[in-house]
Amino acid sequence: MNNIKLNKIIKFLGNPNIFVFGIAWMIVLVVIGTIAQRDIGLYQAQQIFFSSWIGWFGYLPYPSGRLLMFIISFNLLFYFFRPNIFKLSKLGITITHLGALLLMLGGGITAYFSQEGRMAISEGEISDYFEDYYIKELVIVNNSNQEYDEYTVFNEKILYDNNIVENELTVPFQIKVLKFFRNCEPVRRDYSGDKNSHGFAKNFYLEELEPDKEYERNISGVVIDVQGSDEENNGMYIVYQGQPIRQPIVYNGNRFYLELRNKRTFLPFEIELIDFKKILHPSTDIPKSFSSDINLIENSIPRYVLIKMNEPLRHNGYTFYQSSFFEGEFSDISVFAVVENYGRLFPYISSIIMCIGILLHLILKIPRGKRA
Repeated sequence: MNNIKLNKIIKFLGNPNIFVFGIAWMIVLVVIGTIAQRDIGLYQAQQIFFSSWIGWFGYLPYPSGRLLMFIISFNLLFYFFRPNIFKLSKLGITITHLGALLLMLGGGITAYFSQEGRMAISEGEISDYFEDYYIKELVIVNNSNQEYDEYTVFNEKILYDNNIVENELTVPFQIKVLKFFRNCEPVRRDYSGDKNSHGFAKNFYLEELEPDKEYERNISGVVIDVQGSDEENNGMYIVYQGQPIRQPIVYNGNRFYLELRNKRTFLPFEIELIDFKKILHPSTDIPKSFSSDINLIENSIPRYVLIKMNEPLRHNGYTFYQSSFFEGEFSDISVFAVVENYGRLFPYISSIIMCIGILLHLILKIPRGKRA
């Protein structure tokens, strides 16, 4: 009796109709997300319809992209619990299902572990990090030590209203997040702030703006309340991206700086830009192609590399694409799009496996066609 129930559960969870309805709903999400992209931009449409588990039509929930992919993957997985799937007549279909499951697995790895951003380097300079396009981080810099600066970083995910962030080992005060702005602009006060306001907060406040459709153009900001033993310097501070002067705090005799910036991912090697080159279309100022001569410095050993359009550098799991450039007054700035994707080989492997499975299935059908 137990085996009968188990077989019914396996049959239900592996029902092909679940896969069909899942794909149909995904098509609906793609259509809705594409239409919504016109008003809210690509990044926000991706986050709402594809990078979340549950979406909402008003008060009505619906399965979003990640939940849908999980359901489809779960459905494909239960195919392998069916009896007799490794018979020769079903071997092609089984291999095809395996390839599809690997494709879903690669998508999950990419969604959770991949990173992308940009690296901008001036000629003659060296960089060992790239910045995320969208995610921000609050940085507290302790420069009281003459030999080095100590950085404490808080990710944007914990910078939500009324949350308290702290690090007792490196920062002698707590920070209460009063308000985090996705997009804002500083506005000068008509009157000076009260004694509870410090630094820029005495003369400015942050005015919230609607998020820009080009999400990377947003200027984020945060209003915080510093709490601790140094009562004279407790109170409200404001920090925003692109602040011309970092917000200083002198606390218990030590000097700290606050900075809000794009999230940085540090690399296990360095990139030095030797020279940036561009080729223009004849008689125009329009670039035809551009490239960067760089030194890839690892373990203090430089290696010359040329990065060109459509010829990226791949090293240690990272890929550097020649993205754009800026012409500076004294030197050019080369901009690389940087991608770290642990699941990048899965689409190729799964496609090959699915092709083999479909081809094998068709070959096994040939004898039946001849008998007919």
